[in-house]
Amino acid sequence: MGRKLKGKILAVCCGKVKKEKKIPMKEGLIIKDWGLEGDAHAGKYHKQISLLALDSMNKMQDQGVTVNFGELYENLDVEGIILYKLPIGTKLKVGENVLLEITQIGKKDSYFLEINGKTVSSIMTKEGVFARVLEGGKVKAGDEIEVVSE
Repeated sequence: MGRKLKGKILAVCCGKVKKEKKIPMKEGLIIKDWGLEGDAHAGKYHKQISLLALDSMNKMQDQGVTVNFGELYENLDVEGIILYKLPIGTKLKVGENVLLEITQIGKKDSYFLEINGKTVSSIMTKEGVFARVLEGGKVKAGDEIEVVSE
């Protein structure tokens, strides 16, 4: 039997307004078939939660900027799993109870952000991962994230 892919949640980020950076929070409630409670991007569609790997965030340095958690509009920042290489349909267990299913990798439309006075292309367009919530629960920085099926 193969080894399970495991990682760690580095930040849980929520934004009350679309197109504004999300703010890291101590703990969040992920609601089944909805998304992160209080987040402007939550809803009954296929992109209820957005995830980004630390490795992907670090690629923004190639454009001369360092980004902080939530600055690319992502809900969950992850270390230890290269998320964009997982196939659509992959299920991820987060913390004790949350179960997510990857529904989209990247975005069709590219977008640019201003970070520290520089206009840069967002890595979310290529390496951001979107998921729907199969099971909800509380999630916080430090929680384990695990690939449970591919």
